[in-house]
Formats: sequence, structure tokens, C-alpha cells
Amino acid sequence: MEKPILFYSTNGRSEPVTFREALLKGLAPDKGLFMPQRIPPLSGDEIAGFAAMEYHEIAHAVSWKFLQGQLPDRDLAGLCRDAYDFPVPLEHVHGRQHVMRLDRGPTASFKDFAARLMGRLIHYYLLQGNEKLLILTATSGDTGSAIANAFFGLDNIQVLVLFPEKEVTARQRKQMTTLGGNVSIISVDGKFDHCQALVKEAFTDPELAHLPLSSANSINIGRLVPQIVYYFYAYSRLRLQPGEAAVFSVPSGNFGDMMGGVLAMGMGLPCQRLVVATNENDEFPRFMAEGSYRPIEPSRNCISSAMNVGHPSNLARLISLYGGTMDEKGQILRLPDMGRLRRDIFAVSVSEAETRSTIRSAYEKHRLLLEPHGAVGWAGLQKYLAAAAPASDLPCIALETAHPAKFPEEIRSILGFDPPLPPSLQGIEDGTESSTAMANDYRKFKNFLKKNYS
Repeated sequence: MEKPILFYSTNGRSEPVTFREALLKGLAPDKGLFMPQRIPPLSGDEIAGFAAMEYHEIAHAVSWKFLQGQLPDRDLAGLCRDAYDFPVPLEHVHGRQHVMRLDRGPTASFKDFAARLMGRLIHYYLLQGNEKLLILTATSGDTGSAIANAFFGLDNIQVLVLFPEKEVTARQRKQMTTLGGNVSIISVDGKFDHCQALVKEAFTDPELAHLPLSSANSINIGRLVPQIVYYFYAYSRLRLQPGEAAVFSVPSGNFGDMMGGVLAMGMGLPCQRLVVATNENDEFPRFMAEGSYRPIEPSRNCISSAMNVGHPSNLARLISLYGGTMDEKGQILRLPDMGRLRRDIFAVSVSEAETRSTIRSAYEKHRLLLEPHGAVGWAGLQKYLAAAAPASDLPCIALETAHPAKFPEEIRSILGFDPPLPPSLQGIEDGTESSTAMANDYRKFKNFLKKNYS
């Protein structure tokens, strides 16, 4: 058996740690993000074998590559089986183009895939040490409800979620604010980037060192490992020839979903190109085109609200993986290998008008019902295929990351009807909401933490 994989900080000033330590810390002491020292490979035979496996079995096989030696194999298998008890449809659209619907979990969002396994792993490790934890999480829409749902009712974990008060839909908000119990919610008068900055500052504040803080944002490596899985799952359902490469298109905001795809490629996923599609927050496509990085401050408010991120935290991981260095403030200290980045990734921005027209045309042409984030991913794929004309017959998969019923106002205004509610969203309209309104002020946030959790 190989030695367990250790995890280093992208800032390079902290000692490597085990997965357990990285999971429970969330953020490295030097404010960097944890990354595996090596990416474990999957053989062609292992990847081919996924075609005969259920989702939870593929999740176990993939995550075991990172967690081998960090917990018993049978325990990880049980956690995966418990986490993934819902369908993951791969919907054929036309030709060789497909949509993978990641919206059938308990909160109707792709965030369920990461949150459910991550929550079970954290709970598993805390029980071993009889420890408690306070999870701080910033959300741009779907992360908060997925994390709140995954940790709800666990007596050794408290959850505090921060969201930008004007940039989530009513249904997204109610999925968080109607839970209560060990889950508390703060609505911040600001942007997602402000919420994320408040959380990050709390982690490194010496006056809060007595609090057992961790994060469930995609800054936590425990979010990324589960997000590798559905790329292999989708590929396995295409029934391709051994080694035949596919194209994946990922609607991208804070880039956790994108990093799952990049790590999957590092493990051996046969991927011709990863399409990284952003909304009008186009800092990454501009960086890929120009080689210089400029965050967008404040972030632009688009209908694909979970992607309204002016500086993606996970970009530091991508830069590191390709040989560069980006600090926690978004400054690139050493450029990555731009040539290799551009060979692997096709970065594209999708406007608001294009997002709405894509929702309309996808439904009218193919009866494909997309919400704004999935529409960005689908539009990005079409732009890639138009640019890659000779390769346009490649098998393609676009990720649909949330259920259309989470965005009824937009769907109604574009298509003229309300999308049907999935079981996971039924009844939340009647719940009693509870949250705390707060200015974008770290001093007030710090005092809130001291008063309520010390």
C-alpha cells in the first residue's frame, strides 16, 4: 500500500497535513488552500470498469485513491453508500451532446454531491475524537442550503451561513432560513465576495483561535474530492470506446466544480477539453486570453447568481497545479504554464442576453429545460463547438447544476410557465424563516461570533 497522500498549502508556508487535518481545518494556517501533493491515477481498466458500477461505488473507488490509509475502506464505502441515494440522470439532447443533471439531491443542487460526503466524513472524524466544530460558510446561492442540509441535526457541529441578501432567490433563501436547530443564517448587505472575505478573515484572526472553526466552502479540500466523481460517472455512462475523449462544459463561479474536473483529468479522465463557462464575471476568460489577472470588484449581478464571483477562491489551486503561485488576495506571484492551461481549458464568458436566449432556444429546439447556470454551461459548450469545428462530433457533456424550479421567476418570464417542483423543494414556502441581517463589517461579524459561540 502506498503512503497516504498529504496536502500542501498553495501559499507554500505551512507544513503538509493529512486529509483529516485539511478537512477539519478548511483553510491552511498561511491562508492558502490545501492541495494533494500528488494526484493518484486511475488505470484505463479501472475507468472502463465504472460502466458496471453504481454512483456510490464509483464515489468510493475515486475517493479511496485520495483517502487510502486515512480511514478503513469499508467505512468509506458505507459513507458513500449513505451519501448517494438519489439518481444522477445523463440526458441525451441531440447528436452526441448530453446534459448531466446534478439537481436530484435533497436541495436540488450539485452542491449536494460534495456536501453530503464531506459532512459524513467530518462527522466521522469528529466522533472519533469526541470533538465539536463550528462550520462557517459563505454562499452565493446553493452552497448554503446544501451544507445546512448535510449538517442539520448533528449535535457536535454548528453551522453559520453567510449570504448576500439581494443576490439569492426566495427559494434558495428559504432552503437555509427555515431549518433552525444547529443552523444559523446571516444575510450580508454586500456581495458573495464580501461574505467569503468575512469567513476567511475569521479563520486567521488570533482573537478567534479559541473557536473550533472550519469551512464547508469549496476552499475546503473535502468539497473538491467528491466533485471529481461525477465526471467519471458521466463518462462511464456514455459507453465510449476505451480511451475515447469527451468534452465537459462546466458553469463556473468559485471554481470548485471546475477544479473537480481538472483533478479528474489529472487522474486519467479521457477529456479532450474542459470548457469553463462564466457569466459576465469574466475575470478568468480575460486572464486566459491576456495572461494578466484582474479580479472584478464588485462582482457583477447576473441571473446565474451562484456564479456572481469576482475572484474565484479555487483559482489559486488551478494556478498551483499548473506551476504558478497566487496568494490569498488574488495576486499572481508566479505565472502558471499558460500554454498547457490553454490546451486543457477553453474559457468563455456568456452574457445575460445569451443566457436568456439559451434557455429559450434549448427548450424550443430540444425540449431541454435549463436554469440560468446550466444555460451558461450549455451556451459555453456551443461556443466551444463552433470554435472547434472539425472536432464538433466529439461526445459532449454539459453540467446542469441546479433545478430550474429554484429560478421560477426567470423561467416564467422566458418560457411562460413555472417549472414543476421536485419533492425536495415542496413545502419550503410555508416554513418560518429566521436570519440575522448584518452590514459588510468584519468587526460586527467578529462580535457576533464572540457573543454567540464563545
